[in-house]
Amino acid sequence: MGEITDVYKVLFRKALRVSENAYSPYSGIAVGAALMTVHGKIFTGVNVENSSYGAGICAERTACVKAVSEGETEFKAIAVASPEGKMSPCGICRQFLYEFSPDMDVITGEDADHLECVRLSGLLPDGFRLEK
Repeated sequence: MGEITDVYKVLFRKALRVSENAYSPYSGIAVGAALMTVHGKIFTGVNVENSSYGAGICAERTACVKAVSEGETEFKAIAVASPEGKMSPCGICRQFLYEFSPDMDVITGEDADHLECVRLSGLLPDGFRLEK
C-alpha cells in the first residue's frame, strides 16, 4: 500500500463533497471522484445513472473525461468516495484509467481518517493498452 499524504486526504474530501451532485435514482448510491493530474490539477466527477442502465457513467470516468477534454492525459492519483462507505473503481473504470496512467495511485476508504492507497496496476494486474 502507498503512503497517505495530506494531499491525498484533501483529494478524498473533494471526492466525498462532490458525491452530493451524483444522479443515482436507481442504485441510490452516490459516488464522487477527484482525479489529480501529474501537474497537480484536479478534476472531479460523479456517477450519473440513466433509465437505459448501460448509458450510465461512473464517477471515475466522468472525472477522466473532463480531464481529457481539457487536454490532460497523465494522472498521479484518483480518490473515490461515497457517503455509503468505501468504494473502489469497477473493472471498466480500472481499464479506462489504465489507458492513461497504469501506475497512478487509487485512494479509497470509509472516511478521510481511514484511507487506503494502492496502485492502479495492482488493482488491474493484467490491464492492457493497444499499440497506437
